[in-house]
Amino acid sequence: MRANRLRLALIALALSAAPALAASDVAVEVRNESEPVLCAEKDNVTIKAISPEVRRFQIEAAHPAYIAGLMRDNWDADWTACDMTGDPVFAAVTPPRRVTFYESIEYWLVGYTFPTFWRPSETTFKVGDRVEKGLHLVQLWKLGKDRSHELLVVYPQDGYWRARPMPPAPLPATAYGSSFLVGPIVQDGARPVVNIREIEFDPKTVSFKMSFRDGSSGTLKLDSVDENRMVLDVVLDRPVGGGNAFVALRSMYVTEFNNDVARIAIREPGAKGWREEPLMPFTSGKATDIWMGRTTHSRHNTSSPDMVFRNFSKDPNPPARAEKK
Repeated sequence: MRANRLRLALIALALSAAPALAASDVAVEVRNESEPVLCAEKDNVTIKAISPEVRRFQIEAAHPAYIAGLMRDNWDADWTACDMTGDPVFAAVTPPRRVTFYESIEYWLVGYTFPTFWRPSETTFKVGDRVEKGLHLVQLWKLGKDRSHELLVVYPQDGYWRARPMPPAPLPATAYGSSFLVGPIVQDGARPVVNIREIEFDPKTVSFKMSFRDGSSGTLKLDSVDENRMVLDVVLDRPVGGGNAFVALRSMYVTEFNNDVARIAIREPGAKGWREEPLMPFTSGKATDIWMGRTTHSRHNTSSPDMVFRNFSKDPNPPARAEKK
Protein backbone atom coordinates (compact mmCIF):
# COMPACT_ATOMS: atom_id res chain seq x y z
CA MET A 1 0.00 0.00 0.00
CA ARG A 2 2.81 2.40 0.89
CA ALA A 3 4.52 1.66 -2.46
CA ASN A 4 1.26 2.36 -4.32
CA ARG A 5 0.77 5.65 -2.47
CA LEU A 6 4.34 6.66 -3.29
CA ARG A 7 3.86 5.79 -6.97
CA LEU A 8 0.63 7.79 -7.17
CA ALA A 9 2.28 10.74 -5.45
CA LEU A 10 5.12 10.72 -7.97
CA ILE A 11 2.69 10.56 -10.89
CA ALA A 12 0.68 13.44 -9.42
CA LEU A 13 3.89 15.45 -9.16
CA ALA A 14 4.73 14.75 -12.80
CA LEU A 15 1.22 15.83 -13.82
CA SER A 16 1.10 18.88 -11.57
CA ALA A 17 -1.30 21.62 -12.54
CA ALA A 18 0.06 24.15 -15.02
CA PRO A 19 -0.50 27.90 -14.71
CA ALA A 20 -3.68 29.45 -16.06
CA LEU A 21 -3.70 29.90 -19.82
CA ALA A 22 -2.47 33.19 -21.24
CA ALA A 23 -4.24 34.88 -24.13
CA SER A 24 -1.65 33.52 -26.58
CA ASP A 25 -1.85 29.91 -25.32
CA VAL A 26 -3.48 27.28 -27.51
CA ALA A 27 -5.26 23.97 -26.98
CA VAL A 28 -4.13 21.59 -29.72
CA GLU A 29 -5.80 18.62 -31.35
CA VAL A 30 -4.24 15.35 -30.13
CA ARG A 31 -4.55 12.44 -32.54
CA ASN A 32 -3.52 8.82 -31.96
CA GLU A 33 -2.46 7.01 -35.16
CA SER A 34 -0.87 4.01 -33.41
CA GLU A 35 -1.24 0.47 -34.73
CA PRO A 36 -0.68 -2.90 -32.99
CA VAL A 37 2.51 -4.84 -33.80
CA LEU A 38 4.42 -7.88 -32.53
CA CYS A 39 7.92 -6.48 -33.20
CA ALA A 40 9.42 -4.48 -30.33
CA GLU A 41 11.89 -2.70 -32.64
CA LYS A 42 9.25 -1.11 -34.88
CA ASP A 43 7.81 2.31 -34.09
CA ASN A 44 4.09 1.57 -34.13
CA VAL A 45 3.07 4.41 -31.76
CA THR A 46 2.30 7.80 -33.32
CA ILE A 47 0.78 10.60 -31.23
CA LYS A 48 0.37 13.85 -33.18
CA ALA A 49 -0.36 17.42 -32.06
CA ILE A 50 -2.12 19.57 -34.66
CA SER A 51 -2.88 23.29 -34.70
CA PRO A 52 -2.94 26.02 -37.38
CA GLU A 53 -1.86 28.59 -34.74
CA VAL A 54 1.06 27.24 -32.69
CA ARG A 55 4.42 28.99 -33.10
CA ARG A 56 6.09 28.04 -29.82
CA PHE A 57 5.97 25.10 -27.40
CA GLN A 58 8.10 22.99 -25.07
CA ILE A 59 9.15 19.35 -25.06
CA GLU A 60 10.11 17.72 -21.77
CA ALA A 61 11.88 14.40 -21.19
CA ALA A 62 11.55 13.32 -17.54
CA HIS A 63 12.66 10.18 -15.73
CA PRO A 64 9.78 7.75 -15.09
CA ALA A 65 8.15 7.78 -11.66
CA TYR A 66 9.75 4.47 -10.71
CA ILE A 67 13.35 5.53 -11.53
CA ALA A 68 14.41 5.80 -7.86
CA GLY A 69 13.57 2.15 -7.23
CA LEU A 70 14.98 0.72 -10.47
CA MET A 71 17.12 -2.30 -9.59
CA ARG A 72 17.84 -3.55 -13.12
CA ASP A 73 17.82 -1.76 -16.47
CA ASN A 74 17.45 -3.40 -19.87
CA TRP A 75 18.57 -1.75 -23.11
CA ASP A 76 18.79 -4.93 -25.20
CA ALA A 77 17.08 -4.96 -28.59
CA ASP A 78 14.23 -7.47 -28.97
CA TRP A 79 13.97 -8.75 -32.57
CA THR A 80 11.29 -11.34 -31.78
CA ALA A 81 8.64 -11.45 -34.56
CA CYS A 82 10.49 -8.74 -36.54
CA ASP A 83 10.81 -8.74 -40.34
CA MET A 84 12.63 -5.70 -41.73
CA THR A 85 13.29 -7.10 -45.21
CA GLY A 86 10.84 -4.68 -46.82
CA ASP A 87 12.53 -1.54 -45.46
CA PRO A 88 14.20 0.75 -48.03
CA VAL A 89 18.02 0.80 -47.97
CA PHE A 90 20.28 3.52 -49.35
CA ALA A 91 24.06 3.21 -49.32
CA ALA A 92 25.95 6.10 -47.74
CA VAL A 93 27.61 8.62 -50.07
CA THR A 94 30.78 8.44 -47.94
CA PRO A 95 32.23 5.52 -45.93
CA PRO A 96 31.20 5.19 -42.26
CA ARG A 97 32.91 7.89 -40.23
CA ARG A 98 32.84 9.96 -37.05
CA VAL A 99 33.01 13.77 -37.07
CA THR A 100 33.56 16.05 -34.06
CA PHE A 101 31.88 19.38 -34.91
CA TYR A 102 32.32 21.30 -31.69
CA GLU A 103 33.98 20.78 -28.34
CA SER A 104 34.11 22.89 -25.19
CA ILE A 105 34.60 22.04 -21.53
CA GLU A 106 30.84 21.51 -21.03
CA TYR A 107 29.44 20.38 -24.41
CA TRP A 108 30.52 18.68 -27.57
CA LEU A 109 28.78 17.64 -30.78
CA VAL A 110 29.58 14.47 -32.72
CA GLY A 111 28.22 13.22 -36.05
CA TYR A 112 28.20 9.75 -37.65
CA THR A 113 27.67 8.24 -41.08
CA PHE A 114 26.37 4.66 -41.23
CA PRO A 115 26.96 2.17 -44.09
CA THR A 116 23.28 2.46 -45.07
CA PHE A 117 20.14 4.37 -44.09
CA TRP A 118 16.48 4.05 -45.01
CA ARG A 119 16.37 7.43 -46.81
CA PRO A 120 18.73 9.27 -49.19
CA SER A 121 21.33 11.41 -47.40
CA GLU A 122 20.51 14.94 -48.57
CA THR A 123 20.34 17.02 -45.37
CA THR A 124 23.36 19.15 -44.46
CA PHE A 125 24.58 19.93 -40.95
CA LYS A 126 26.42 23.15 -40.13
CA VAL A 127 28.42 24.50 -37.20
CA GLY A 128 30.04 27.87 -37.90
CA ASP A 129 31.90 27.64 -41.20
CA ARG A 130 31.95 23.84 -41.19
CA VAL A 131 29.33 22.09 -43.32
CA GLU A 132 28.86 18.32 -43.54
CA LYS A 133 26.44 16.50 -45.83
CA GLY A 134 25.10 12.98 -45.43
CA LEU A 135 25.36 12.50 -41.66
CA HIS A 136 22.87 9.97 -40.32
CA LEU A 137 23.20 10.74 -36.60
CA VAL A 138 24.35 13.75 -34.56
CA GLN A 139 24.86 13.52 -30.78
CA LEU A 140 25.01 16.29 -28.17
CA TRP A 141 27.11 15.38 -25.10
CA LYS A 142 27.37 17.23 -21.77
CA LEU A 143 29.88 16.98 -18.95
CA GLY A 144 28.31 15.73 -15.73
CA LYS A 145 29.68 15.50 -12.20
CA ASP A 146 32.16 12.72 -12.95
CA ARG A 147 31.69 11.78 -16.61
CA SER A 148 30.13 12.90 -19.89
CA HIS A 149 26.59 11.98 -20.93
CA GLU A 150 24.87 11.81 -24.29
CA LEU A 151 21.73 13.94 -23.89
CA LEU A 152 20.18 14.57 -27.28
CA VAL A 153 20.40 13.01 -30.74
CA VAL A 154 18.95 13.89 -34.12
CA TYR A 155 18.74 11.86 -37.32
CA PRO A 156 18.94 14.70 -39.88
CA GLN A 157 17.77 12.64 -42.85
CA ASP A 158 14.29 11.91 -41.44
CA GLY A 159 13.96 14.48 -38.64
CA TYR A 160 13.76 12.11 -35.66
CA TRP A 161 15.05 13.32 -32.27
CA ARG A 162 15.62 11.55 -28.95
CA ALA A 163 16.21 13.17 -25.56
CA ARG A 164 17.00 12.08 -22.02
CA PRO A 165 17.92 13.87 -18.76
CA MET A 166 21.19 13.42 -16.90
CA PRO A 167 21.15 10.03 -15.11
CA PRO A 168 20.28 10.15 -11.40
CA ALA A 169 22.80 8.69 -8.96
CA PRO A 170 23.77 5.90 -8.69
CA LEU A 171 22.79 4.98 -12.28
CA PRO A 172 25.73 5.52 -14.68
CA ALA A 173 23.34 6.13 -17.60
CA THR A 174 19.73 5.70 -18.68
CA ALA A 175 18.15 4.51 -21.91
CA TYR A 176 16.67 6.39 -24.81
CA GLY A 177 13.15 5.33 -25.72
CA SER A 178 10.55 7.34 -27.60
CA SER A 179 11.49 9.66 -30.47
CA PHE A 180 9.84 12.93 -31.46
CA LEU A 181 9.40 14.92 -34.66
CA VAL A 182 9.36 18.73 -34.84
CA GLY A 183 8.23 20.87 -37.78
CA PRO A 184 5.98 20.22 -40.79
CA ILE A 185 5.34 16.47 -40.48
CA VAL A 186 4.53 14.52 -43.66
CA GLN A 187 4.29 10.85 -44.60
CA ASP A 188 7.06 8.93 -46.38
CA GLY A 189 5.48 5.58 -47.05
CA ALA A 190 4.34 4.17 -43.72
CA ARG A 191 6.46 6.55 -41.61
CA PRO A 192 5.90 10.17 -40.62
CA VAL A 193 9.00 12.30 -41.22
CA VAL A 194 10.18 15.90 -41.25
CA ASN A 195 12.04 16.90 -44.40
CA ILE A 196 14.96 19.06 -43.29
CA ARG A 197 17.22 20.85 -45.77
CA GLU A 198 19.79 22.04 -43.22
CA ILE A 199 20.43 22.05 -39.47
CA GLU A 200 22.73 24.67 -37.95
CA PHE A 201 23.99 24.30 -34.38
CA ASP A 202 24.74 27.42 -32.33
CA PRO A 203 27.09 26.55 -29.42
CA LYS A 204 26.46 29.87 -27.64
CA THR A 205 22.74 29.22 -27.19
CA VAL A 206 22.90 25.37 -27.41
CA SER A 207 20.27 25.49 -30.13
CA PHE A 208 19.57 23.84 -33.47
CA LYS A 209 18.13 25.93 -36.30
CA MET A 210 16.23 23.79 -38.82
CA SER A 211 15.58 24.90 -42.37
CA PHE A 212 12.77 22.73 -43.72
CA ARG A 213 12.38 21.80 -47.36
CA ASP A 214 9.00 23.51 -47.62
CA GLY A 215 10.72 26.89 -47.04
CA SER A 216 9.82 27.28 -43.36
CA SER A 217 12.21 27.12 -40.42
CA GLY A 218 12.32 26.44 -36.71
CA THR A 219 14.67 26.38 -33.73
CA LEU A 220 15.04 23.76 -31.00
CA LYS A 221 16.93 25.05 -27.96
CA LEU A 222 18.14 23.25 -24.86
CA ASP A 223 16.47 25.31 -22.13
CA SER A 224 17.55 23.26 -19.11
CA VAL A 225 18.71 19.79 -18.09
CA ASP A 226 19.44 18.12 -14.75
CA GLU A 227 19.06 14.72 -13.09
CA ASN A 228 15.26 14.97 -13.18
CA ARG A 229 14.30 16.30 -16.59
CA MET A 230 15.31 18.02 -19.82
CA VAL A 231 13.31 20.93 -21.24
CA LEU A 232 13.54 21.95 -24.90
CA ASP A 233 12.11 25.19 -26.31
CA VAL A 234 10.81 25.05 -29.89
CA VAL A 235 9.98 28.11 -32.02
CA LEU A 236 8.55 27.90 -35.57
CA ASP A 237 8.75 30.81 -38.00
CA ARG A 238 5.17 30.09 -39.03
CA PRO A 239 2.42 27.67 -37.96
CA VAL A 240 2.15 24.29 -39.66
CA GLY A 241 -1.07 24.34 -41.68
CA GLY A 242 -2.92 21.98 -43.97
CA GLY A 243 -4.06 19.78 -41.10
CA ASN A 244 -0.51 18.50 -40.60
CA ALA A 245 1.07 17.92 -37.20
CA PHE A 246 3.81 20.23 -35.90
CA VAL A 247 5.09 17.80 -33.24
CA ALA A 248 4.65 14.05 -32.82
CA LEU A 249 5.77 11.25 -30.55
CA ARG A 250 7.04 8.05 -32.18
CA SER A 251 7.45 5.03 -29.95
CA MET A 252 6.80 1.33 -29.46
CA TYR A 253 4.11 -0.72 -27.71
CA VAL A 254 3.73 -4.48 -27.94
CA THR A 255 2.32 -5.35 -24.50
CA GLU A 256 1.98 -3.72 -21.08
CA PHE A 257 5.29 -5.34 -20.10
CA ASN A 258 7.12 -4.76 -23.41
CA ASN A 259 6.92 -1.13 -24.53
CA ASP A 260 8.62 2.26 -24.53
CA VAL A 261 5.35 4.09 -23.77
CA ALA A 262 2.12 2.64 -22.38
CA ARG A 263 -0.10 5.47 -21.12
CA ILE A 264 -1.19 8.96 -22.09
CA ALA A 265 -2.59 11.84 -20.04
CA ILE A 266 -3.93 15.08 -21.47
CA ARG A 267 -4.92 18.31 -19.76
CA GLU A 268 -8.08 19.39 -21.51
CA PRO A 269 -9.00 23.10 -21.54
CA GLY A 270 -11.28 23.97 -18.63
CA ALA A 271 -11.03 20.52 -17.05
CA LYS A 272 -10.55 20.19 -13.29
CA GLY A 273 -8.17 17.27 -13.66
CA TRP A 274 -6.10 15.24 -16.11
CA ARG A 275 -7.65 12.68 -18.44
CA GLU A 276 -5.55 9.49 -18.13
CA GLU A 277 -5.88 6.43 -20.36
CA PRO A 278 -3.97 3.41 -21.67
CA LEU A 279 -2.25 4.66 -24.81
CA MET A 280 -3.43 2.19 -27.44
CA PRO A 281 -7.24 2.61 -26.89
CA PHE A 282 -6.91 6.42 -26.74
CA THR A 283 -8.21 8.05 -29.93
CA SER A 284 -8.14 11.85 -29.75
CA GLY A 285 -8.77 14.98 -27.69
CA LYS A 286 -8.01 18.67 -27.21
CA ALA A 287 -5.18 19.50 -24.83
CA THR A 288 -2.93 22.21 -23.45
CA ASP A 289 -0.49 19.58 -22.10
CA ILE A 290 0.23 16.02 -23.26
CA TRP A 291 2.07 13.44 -21.12
CA MET A 292 3.13 10.08 -22.58
CA GLY A 293 4.98 7.50 -20.51
CA ARG A 294 4.79 4.53 -18.16
CA THR A 295 3.75 3.89 -14.57
CA THR A 296 5.05 0.30 -14.40
CA HIS A 297 8.31 -1.31 -15.46
CA SER A 298 8.83 -2.57 -18.99
CA ARG A 299 11.37 -5.15 -20.09
CA HIS A 300 12.30 -2.84 -23.01
CA ASN A 301 14.36 0.33 -22.34
CA THR A 302 13.22 0.22 -18.72
CA SER A 303 14.76 3.56 -17.71
CA SER A 304 13.72 5.54 -20.81
CA PRO A 305 12.04 8.89 -20.05
CA ASP A 306 8.43 9.97 -20.11
CA MET A 307 7.72 12.69 -22.69
CA VAL A 308 5.62 15.84 -22.31
CA PHE A 309 4.45 18.34 -24.96
CA ARG A 310 3.24 21.57 -23.33
CA ASN A 311 3.00 25.40 -23.34
CA PHE A 312 1.60 25.65 -26.87
CA SER A 313 1.49 29.31 -27.87
CA LYS A 314 0.71 31.60 -30.81
CA ASP A 315 3.43 33.95 -29.56
CA PRO A 316 6.94 32.99 -30.76
CA ASN A 317 8.55 35.08 -28.01
CA PRO A 318 9.27 33.41 -24.67
CA PRO A 319 7.43 34.82 -21.64
CA ALA A 320 9.40 37.23 -19.47
CA ARG A 321 10.98 35.53 -16.49
CA ALA A 322 10.81 37.11 -13.07
CA GLU A 323 14.14 38.44 -11.86
CA LYS A 324 15.70 36.65 -8.93
CA LYS A 325 16.05 38.76 -5.79
